[in-house]
Amino acid sequence: GMVRALRMPAKSSPLTTTGVSPMFARHMSTIDSIAKTRNIGISAHIDSGKTTVTERILFYTNRIKAIHEVRGKDGVGAKMDSMELEREKGITIQSAATFCTWGENTINIIDTPGHVDFTIEVERALRVLDGAVLVLCSVGGVQSQTLTVDRQMKRYNVPRIAFINKCDRSGANPMKVLDQLEDKLHINAVPIQIPIGLEDSHEGVVDLISQEAVYFKGPNGDEIERVAIPAELVEEAKERYNFLIESLSEIDDVMVEKFLNEEPITKADIIDSIRRMTIELKFTAVCMGSALKNKGVQLLLDNVVSFLPSPYDTKNSALDVDNDETSVDLKTDPELPLVALAFKLQENRFGQLTYLRIYQGTLARGDSIKHVAKDAKIKVPRLVRMHSEEMEDIESAMCGDIVAMFGIECASGDTFTDMKTNYSMESMHVPNAVMSYAIAPKNRSKDSGSFGKALNRFVREDPTFR
Repeated sequence: GMVRALRMPAKSSPLTTTGVSPMFARHMSTIDSIAKTRNIGISAHIDSGKTTVTERILFYTNRIKAIHEVRGKDGVGAKMDSMELEREKGITIQSAATFCTWGENTINIIDTPGHVDFTIEVERALRVLDGAVLVLCSVGGVQSQTLTVDRQMKRYNVPRIAFINKCDRSGANPMKVLDQLEDKLHINAVPIQIPIGLEDSHEGVVDLISQEAVYFKGPNGDEIERVAIPAELVEEAKERYNFLIESLSEIDDVMVEKFLNEEPITKADIIDSIRRMTIELKFTAVCMGSALKNKGVQLLLDNVVSFLPSPYDTKNSALDVDNDETSVDLKTDPELPLVALAFKLQENRFGQLTYLRIYQGTLARGDSIKHVAKDAKIKVPRLVRMHSEEMEDIESAMCGDIVAMFGIECASGDTFTDMKTNYSMESMHVPNAVMSYAIAPKNRSKDSGSFGKALNRFVREDPTFR
């Protein structure tokens, strides 16, 4: 709760006219901005429409002015797939982080690789997320790859909401996918929406929490209409609403109380309950729609903000290097010593970009920080916020933020701290290689330099490769 100071006449008091000191006001706005941050991954198996969902999110959050299809009918690929290889194949490999805003909230989307071959990269990306959106295809449903992604999410205790995409496709059956989430993944998945029409006649969704029909009009689906539920769906909407309340009452003590005392349950009560249970990993709210046909994406964004954790809601720990790598808890507090993880390196036309997740403290341009792995001091040259390929320069960032640094020599998985703290986010002990292999360039005299350089990049990206 906010402490509201009494408003006092300016003359007799050092307080500002709003009744709080500038420092306190700044402190409150810092807390507020961290609470309004969401670091999310969008996880899915191939072809469930993850890239289209991501692109639509970037479109509605206004970072992309035109919508393109992933497979590039117009030759312009989707925004996140910045590697050429992906442009050709229409798959997403690179865990880039993209910053966007939705209302007053900041959303960082960490692009998690969906392919199992990139495990160390996937796992590192999962440490950086606070929550995730599981995208499923309403036709294909849960597939073997969904199982792998699901295992990783569970291992890293990542709270999730689900989005059943492609409800416009022939053979769309979101209710079958719901059953699969329960049966195959053992997730307590409960719909908070039902589709209005499927296949060719998919027009929108019923929002069960507010008991309204939501339609997405206009060429890009950005005109949202909330109206009465169509007569033929009223009955089902009521049943599903009751099921939602019952599901929450089974796991949430606050809801149990209300339910048993027959107190009226408000929309806010439901949202609070879903949020608590999602963060406790006991509940997964399921939304529906079709990213391709611009249906349901804005509601998905609302739900990311309503139900997924802020950096305050997640527990993170580091290893104390001076103390035999004992685990220490980190606090999401901008005033504490800096602890940040370099989770992804990228070479681009400007040089080496190091993506950082800040877990504790504050990082500013020009700061002297410690590169823990090398026990070296470095100066922060330039801080940027990334939007897929475009960069935005920033002066400073704080715990909960995801930013990138320029021109720093380091490896993926390295930790940066203030000059005094000696913590590492990942163990410095890299397991021994399972297999070894000798390779040499065809033309030793000519190519050995660039060959060595290429191998070096692999080493920096993946500590298990040496």
